[in-house]
Amino acid sequence: MTGVILVTGGRGTTARRVTAGLRALGREVRVASRSAGGAGGVAFDWTEPGTYAAALAGVTAAYLVAPTSEADPRAVMQAFLGEAVRAGVRRFVLLSASPLALDGPLMGGVHGWLQRNAEQWAVLRPTWFMQNFSEGAHLSTILRDGAIYSATGRGRVGFIDAEDIADVATLALTAPTAFNNDVILTGPELLTYDDVAARVSAASGRTVEHVALSESALVERLRAGGLPADYAPVLAAMDTAIAGGAEARLTACVQELLGRPPRPFAAFARRAAAVWRSAG
Repeated sequence: MTGVILVTGGRGTTARRVTAGLRALGREVRVASRSAGGAGGVAFDWTEPGTYAAALAGVTAAYLVAPTSEADPRAVMQAFLGEAVRAGVRRFVLLSASPLALDGPLMGGVHGWLQRNAEQWAVLRPTWFMQNFSEGAHLSTILRDGAIYSATGRGRVGFIDAEDIADVATLALTAPTAFNNDVILTGPELLTYDDVAARVSAASGRTVEHVALSESALVERLRAGGLPADYAPVLAAMDTAIAGGAEARLTACVQELLGRPPRPFAAFARRAAAVWRSAG
């Protein structure tokens, strides 16, 4: 498939990696964000239809990262998706998450819309990112408190490297044949948050502990940190699901799609160690 590939999510965890992967293949990429910064950038806002035309001009495929502050992303994204189809975008690749099934909460509604309306589509359903501990929500507490807070208990997760997610997304956007399916992406091993804290400690040389919270305590912590009031309970419930075993699974999708195994947490930790040492 030729034409411009639109990457939403700006410089986000997976979006910037997808952009790099596409450019390495020589593809023309348009990076959509509110700031429109950087080469190939365009000003874009899901809630501003006036930004759609410039973002979509000449686009044949799009990588979709839902706005993270919305409890119902489909309500915010659907107008743009309809306009994209009318503008000639043929292929859509949505970043969702492993717990979010077709027509389920959060990105599950967007998943259902794509299945029913898009000519070519893929929904990537990765488990929790390794980069949550080096770039995302847990980094600030690792640096400030030497702690990772969760309501996951002893539940296990097949944490995945965002590099692997981006490699699969790049394939999904450029392969001659569309996936027209969803894929659940995991890393190669199941780890508890206690295991993660031990690995972060070993790699960084500083003590990091996992602090187990109740679901209600986590909701309050997330709200105090600025998360929207209606979104915090959704994320906290995902932690409780982990505690109940919902993420205790591994898949072979990365191996089957990329022809290599997913990156292990130890390799990620070696790359991230300097970030964790920065306040040690």
